[in-house]
Amino acid sequence: MGQPRPLVIDPTGRDIHGEAARIRERGPVTLVELPDGVPAWAVSSPELLKRLLTDPRVSKDPRRHWPRWINGEIAPEWPLFTWVAVQNMFTAYGGEHKRLRSLVSKAFTARRTAALRPRIEEITTGLLDRIAEAGQDGRVVDLREEFCYPLPIGVISELFGLPEEQGAELRAVVDGVFRTSATPEEVTDNYARLYAALGELVALKRRSPGDDLTSALIAARDDDGDRRLSEQELLDTLVLMVSAGHETTVNLIDNAIHLLLTHPDQLARVRDGRTGWEDVVEEALRVEAPVASLPLRYAVEDLKMSEFGGPDGMVIAKGEAILAAYAAAGRHPDKYGADADRFDVTRVDKEHLAFGHGVHFCLGAPLGRLEANIALRALFGRFPHLRLAVSEGELEPVESFISNGHRSLPVHVS
Repeated sequence: MGQPRPLVIDPTGRDIHGEAARIRERGPVTLVELPDGVPAWAVSSPELLKRLLTDPRVSKDPRRHWPRWINGEIAPEWPLFTWVAVQNMFTAYGGEHKRLRSLVSKAFTARRTAALRPRIEEITTGLLDRIAEAGQDGRVVDLREEFCYPLPIGVISELFGLPEEQGAELRAVVDGVFRTSATPEEVTDNYARLYAALGELVALKRRSPGDDLTSALIAARDDDGDRRLSEQELLDTLVLMVSAGHETTVNLIDNAIHLLLTHPDQLARVRDGRTGWEDVVEEALRVEAPVASLPLRYAVEDLKMSEFGGPDGMVIAKGEAILAAYAAAGRHPDKYGADADRFDVTRVDKEHLAFGHGVHFCLGAPLGRLEANIALRALFGRFPHLRLAVSEGELEPVESFISNGHRSLPVHVS
């Protein structure tokens, strides 16, 4: 079955939903071109994507299953290099994934997550107090900077024992990982800064262990009786936890605020109790997936798409890369109907893939949902006259086809 020329993915992410629509128009699976001409199969059908994400013939390990990586064709200057180079549960396959995931899963149990509620509420209240002061006399406040960012960063910093003085550098390098339009020089510089910052954190925690997940991971690495974690796996697990632990939640809170401010009828339903904040969170996750497209997976063997409910005659060949097109899947009309693009908190079917699916389902999903629920309820309760300070057209997206959020979210709070 012939394929048209690959759809070239815009590395700046200037029009994520327009691009997602073009991906869908080409069918449930279509060939796309990532930065530097790297090909991948973008999967936009929710059902087909779910089947692929749970099939053992689909791997996330480039060292075993991606010939381009194995043959040295992927340079360190590639904007997505960190996404495939890390050695942690994100890129692990089979037993290796189970081993690495088990080391951190106990930190994200339902009980431990629920126990964080009082602290999340405390951090939220403190941030809102600062915002109230900053927004006096009609002054503009950037909610992404003053609220959406510091809340998840504060929570993940406490979980991992990140020193406050490292916060700005870690945030900067994590932003760099998601910036898919970065130049080769920016990519290599950011990579070096990322591991320097995490190396400093590990050195600090080796000197002064604490009751935090970083210290627990170091113990798994250094304990003579249990060497399940290599030094690289230790650092790369921190990369994953710190980046995934805040970027997705930042975007979730950012997008949910924006959606409510631009859909006053939906906000009114929540304010008068006809709809719950949980519905807002789930619909925001569906219609504005915090991660628009996630690299990469690889076919362990030839995959006939007809076996997954896809088109007859289409095959993803062994070793070819797969891009999970979550933004495209979240608005797919085959699942959500003709109004799939519409933000509707009363929508019955809010099922989505924003946190992934299968064995790689995001460990931090319950924590992200909890943070967003607390944040939105408190923000709109504190500031009943909250409104955007700029027109819709003045808001700019972050420079990424992976991360889906705004560069800033200027508002008036009174």
